[in-house]
Amino acid sequence: MLVVLEGFAALAVLIALGSLLAHVGFLTYASQTMLVRLAFWVASPALLLTVVADADIAAVFSANLVASAGAVAGALLLYLLLSRLVARRPAPESVVAALCSMYVNAGNLGIPVAAYVLGDAALVAPILLLQLLVLQPLALAVLDRTTAADGIGFARLALRTVRNPLLLGAVVGLVLALTGVQLPTVVRSPVDLLGAMAVPAMLLAYGVSLRLGPKPGAGSPVTEVALVVGLKLLVQPALAYAVGLAVGLQDAALYAVTVLAALPTAQNVFVLASRYGRGVVLARDAIFLSTLGSVPAILVITALLA
Repeated sequence: MLVVLEGFAALAVLIALGSLLAHVGFLTYASQTMLVRLAFWVASPALLLTVVADADIAAVFSANLVASAGAVAGALLLYLLLSRLVARRPAPESVVAALCSMYVNAGNLGIPVAAYVLGDAALVAPILLLQLLVLQPLALAVLDRTTAADGIGFARLALRTVRNPLLLGAVVGLVLALTGVQLPTVVRSPVDLLGAMAVPAMLLAYGVSLRLGPKPGAGSPVTEVALVVGLKLLVQPALAYAVGLAVGLQDAALYAVTVLAALPTAQNVFVLASRYGRGVVLARDAIFLSTLGSVPAILVITALLA
């Protein structure tokens, strides 16, 4: 427990530093944008490349992936069933709400949590690849088809998917791991240095967003927000634990998939909602509330499993 608390403390210090620097005016919205772009386009792909390249591939495509996929599928199914009792929404809004209930923040928070709390950044690879390769393309396809009269062609959709820098970094790392190819030092050293920027940049940017970003207010129905946040923080971790137990995960591996399932709703759900102009307020509120609730949720999981 002490090691986990120390890991969270390290993350909290950087988030608090970002908020403080924003409060005194040293960091601004422009600074946040720069940090996010740096992390998204450069540092995080470099970090993913190295951690996946060094990871045990059998561990990436293993019971961990099955447990994560089972938790995502279960949360989605429950949302589709329960949402009919809460509110009947058009297809685009339903897609956003479903993402709020199952799409974990594997990039901005998952990598730091895996690295500093779980002790291995590669643990986030299965859920990250699942989201980048399956969930995000499917969500984009439905959103494009349901918000435009002519939709979007398969070629454009495929191009949008493969241009995702996180996906590119993970795929290059995966190729290196499968082939056993080692990058020469003259290439690997700069990549390592770039990857080392990812976690600090993401956490500082998140701290700035907490200080300068909009706070949730009235807009989304309370029952709907409660539904998606409850599915995200309570149901998805419980499903990950149950499926992980069923497929033979034990101890540290079972703890890891449960913790990662308890991560808050990913911030890029808000980006998608804003891009299509559907479910924006719900996405904002779900991200904020699930982020606040994820720390106590993970601490409870730690007390029970670690």
